[in-house]
Amino acid sequence: MAHHSAEVTGLATCLIRGAFEYQGQKCSATSRAYIAKSLWRPLLEEMKTQLARVKAGSVEDFTNFMGAVIDKASFENVKSYIAYARTSPEAEIVHGGACDESVGYFVEPTVVLTTNPRFKLMEEEIFGPVLTAYCYDDDDFARALDLCNTTSPYALTGSIFARDRQAVNQAADALRHAAGNFYINDKTTGATVGHQPFGGARASGTNDKAGSIYNLLRWTSVRTIKECFNTPTDIGYPFLSEE
Repeated sequence: MAHHSAEVTGLATCLIRGAFEYQGQKCSATSRAYIAKSLWRPLLEEMKTQLARVKAGSVEDFTNFMGAVIDKASFENVKSYIAYARTSPEAEIVHGGACDESVGYFVEPTVVLTTNPRFKLMEEEIFGPVLTAYCYDDDDFARALDLCNTTSPYALTGSIFARDRQAVNQAADALRHAAGNFYINDKTTGATVGHQPFGGARASGTNDKAGSIYNLLRWTSVRTIKECFNTPTDIGYPFLSEE
């Protein structure tokens, strides 16, 4: 979620990292973005500048930012979503969209812009390098937060980008149940178990928070023991007396 006060360069960097690292094959990957309209053009320009440096190829070459998706089934699935966006009157592929299986199952980092906040790619988990964005009016931030909160059945990770602290607080409150791991001015991925408790609710689980005592308690069986040192010897209670 990008408020109109967000800093564009950092936002672009974190969208690219969050959406396209590991080819988007992470449960926490950034798959949908709500962008204030005044940010969209400079943001897209900055993303294109940074994406021009993204290389894809063998994971044995550490200069490659991306590798192939895991298998043919994944490749065909991601490809079908891109095809759907390409033919829809509600969407435009503004970057990428190419798929190549000649040497491995490679999908180009793809950015889709939709005019429908309930567009299929905004609602369903693709598990691939596809980021779908919806632009909202700058003065309609509250509605955009509500859209974000009510669109997806998942609630694992999310982030707010804003330099306006009031907007950050507003988002944190409105999206309380939309992301078990909520980031401020950072990408939605990268939590390390043991350092940052991790977990989400809704269709993402029961928010057990792996890496913390909260998760440990889920694996325990609690027993309550009561021991009495003054065992009663009469069934009567004071309120049962006639006087």
